[in-house]
Amino acid sequence: MKQFIAGVVAGALAIGGVGLAATAAEHNGTFWRQLSAPAKDSYVAGYRDAMNVSVGKLDDLKIAADLFHWRGANKILGQIDRELSGGGLTSDAAVKQLDALYSNPKYAELDLGQALEFLAARTAPADNAAPASAPADADQAPGGVTAKSR
Repeated sequence: MKQFIAGVVAGALAIGGVGLAATAAEHNGTFWRQLSAPAKDSYVAGYRDAMNVSVGKLDDLKIAADLFHWRGANKILGQIDRELSGGGLTSDAAVKQLDALYSNPKYAELDLGQALEFLAARTAPADNAAPASAPADADQAPGGVTAKSR
């Protein structure tokens, strides 16, 4: 029994050590610029697939919202649905816009997910508003991060 417990403890320590030693991949502008053209297309397609899965999960939340009469849930879930849907941005357009965004070195640290969400929101028309435009301040990056604050 002591050998079993010692084995479990040793295994747990080994797994924990490997987990701490693993480096987290940062998917930012530096990562994006290192990708080949087919890899960029694949990344955007994979991201879009993940967002489509998330949109599918929202349907379950909409059913629960109706069942439990949650106030304001349809408005909130509708907004999330629009944000996750990609805003009608094609994969080719997304790759070109990401290339343009990341060609500016001050956006190199901007996360790819945030950049894609920004591009989708910028191209998606709101219910009663014009499509969002680029930030008015040239130093304002997508996601509200300023280049000066880095």
